[in-house]
Amino acid sequence: MSESTDPSTDPALPADGTGPAGPAAEIAAGYAFTGPALDLGALLWDGACLPDRQIRIPLGMLNRHGLVAGATGTGKTKTLQLIAEQLSAGGVPVFLADIKGDISGISAPGTPGDRVDERARDVAQTWEPTGYPCEFYSLGGIGPGIPLRSTVTSFGPVLMSKVLQLNRTQEQSLGLIFHYADTKGLELVDLKDLRAVVAFLVSDQGKPELKGIGGLSTVTAGVILRALTAFEQQGAAEFFGEPEFDTSELLRTAADGRGLVSVLELPAVQDKPQLFSTFLMWLLADLYNDLPEVGDLDKPKLVFFFDEAHLLFDGASKAFLEAITRTVRLIRSKGVGVFFVTQTPKDVPADVLAQLGNRVQHALRAFTPDDAKALKATVKTFPRSAYDLEELLTGLGTGEAVVTVLSEKGAPTPVAATRLRAPQSLMGPIAAADLEQAVQASPLWSRYAEPIDRESAYEKITAEQAAAEARAEEAAAAAEAEKEAETARKEAARAPRSAPKPDPSPVEQVLGSGLFRSLARSIGTQLGREISRSVFGTARKRR
Repeated sequence: MSESTDPSTDPALPADGTGPAGPAAEIAAGYAFTGPALDLGALLWDGACLPDRQIRIPLGMLNRHGLVAGATGTGKTKTLQLIAEQLSAGGVPVFLADIKGDISGISAPGTPGDRVDERARDVAQTWEPTGYPCEFYSLGGIGPGIPLRSTVTSFGPVLMSKVLQLNRTQEQSLGLIFHYADTKGLELVDLKDLRAVVAFLVSDQGKPELKGIGGLSTVTAGVILRALTAFEQQGAAEFFGEPEFDTSELLRTAADGRGLVSVLELPAVQDKPQLFSTFLMWLLADLYNDLPEVGDLDKPKLVFFFDEAHLLFDGASKAFLEAITRTVRLIRSKGVGVFFVTQTPKDVPADVLAQLGNRVQHALRAFTPDDAKALKATVKTFPRSAYDLEELLTGLGTGEAVVTVLSEKGAPTPVAATRLRAPQSLMGPIAAADLEQAVQASPLWSRYAEPIDRESAYEKITAEQAAAEARAEEAAAAAEAEKEAETARKEAARAPRSAPKPDPSPVEQVLGSGLFRSLARSIGTQLGREISRSVFGTARKRR
């Protein structure tokens, strides 16, 4: 980063087309800023590199967002690295989303070589191998890095509705679910908490809870639960949880005053674009809500770089595009800049592209009719130029680009073909062992590494349902016992009337027999006669 004067006043410059009166001088004059600026490289004109004509970008304009585009292999990632290095050196924190895993080298000094020396001579660069202070992160611990997590509560119902692609009615229902959970002290930490609350509110036990404010239909609950299932399959379950990452960690500077470079390692989730876009929405929204309005500063508070940005927008929902467009437009006033790095400008939605004031366009290819169409469309997005841009953009070499940025007054600078400087850090990834060592040496590792699964909505609802089932079982058992007791009482009441007589004793059996009764009658009759005769004086007849 340097400060320079207007090169058009230098009498030592040649008097041909590159002299003070030529187009090259006019272009270079548009980059002669008086304040701090980042050095991008040297002007290219008529096939020659002009090291005295430096192309730069004002440090204070980095919050006006930007685009780095170009075909594969043209040097986009190195341009990203070059800008990030100078921002860090200027005390500006940087966030890099590393999709391919090849930006981690910014933490290590670069390797000298003939190609680096040649590039440095071409662009009048004093090249010194330098590493920059870095922190390495991962989404929810997927891959190497300090895990970045968010709770469902802080994510909020509006953002969650956009991610789940819910319609207006479903979004309102989700808002009721969040409101209910908040009023009942049911913390929504992870996705299983949200799932548990939704399922509870359509159960027999939970239906009355929202009856007074409209309730939750079974159909809507089913849509939300299915959307959550699809979301979880994208790896979102890992992202939601605790400890929640404090986004202010990204605004730190190192002990030597350089801006901290936060590198989000994403190779493990490059096939999960919905997870990446979800994180981006949350991160930008969280920063926007927390940061105060500051307007235009001498230097940004933070600058984001999203490599392979087309992965963000491929198949993205309308709600996501609206959220990104609105956030990119508004977050500038919070002192935050956003750069998208992708293959062609058409990868970025038009409403987002319109917000990007700084452009570094690497070479484009025109091998197919679609390529030619994209080339013409790209040319139309640049200001009027002294170059034949269609020809120029197909003829640029690796590490060369067409540049236009916003001047210190906010006006677009002239289009400038530029041979870019070489990054001073390692142009490639660091070793996996070195990356792991750097991650675990960070003071943030002990704070965020281990997930915490404390009691929240899922545990509370599960415990309450278990208690309710236990109470129901106890009540059922008590009712059954009472029923059995009542039956026993009724049977006891009937017992005296219907109890069987006890079996007679042997004596009673003899006395009750028919033979004994007949004999008794006979003896009784004979005895009666004898007594009668005795009383009346009669005698028995003799035979």
